[in-house]
Amino acid sequence: RKLPKMEKREMKVLPEEKIRPYLMEADKRGLLAPFYLELTTGLRRGEICGLKWEDFDAENGKLKVRRSVAKRKGGGLNIGETKTETGTRTIVLPPSTAELLRKRKETAVSEWIFPNIYEPEKPMHPDYAYHRLKTLLKQAELPLIRFHDLRHTFATHALVSGVDAKTLSGILGHTNASFTLD
Repeated sequence: RKLPKMEKREMKVLPEEKIRPYLMEADKRGLLAPFYLELTTGLRRGEICGLKWEDFDAENGKLKVRRSVAKRKGGGLNIGETKTETGTRTIVLPPSTAELLRKRKETAVSEWIFPNIYEPEKPMHPDYAYHRLKTLLKQAELPLIRFHDLRHTFATHALVSGVDAKTLSGILGHTNASFTLD
């Protein structure tokens, strides 16, 4: 028996001219760091939620991606491996992103870079990031996109800026460059 073909959702990309208003809205709400990190690295939502300060090399501006946070059926969170074997990776951050994290670290209240605001001993819930995104887009009067579309936005702008597919594939944690280009 053949399974029905999954319908592919249309990829949306935040146009260059919409990024600044989006980030300004995020900054107004004290949410600049996770969304700026997303737009400058293309990490998956669960990977951003799974970052700990021990993963951040402040001196060299590098970030180790080694875990992911996902919603558990029936409530709670699963903190586990990255989506793929190549998902465990070290990325060099743009200087502005590294600086943003260095400043954030000065006032850190938890081992998590993005802790749960009510229970800082736990990571930010992936749904929280998703709901904050929807609010930001509405407030900035921008088209509604999915959190994953921010990853597409990063990848598209990186390719347009001249980053080669193999390098980008490594940054995104894809198993091969053809998947990245697809």
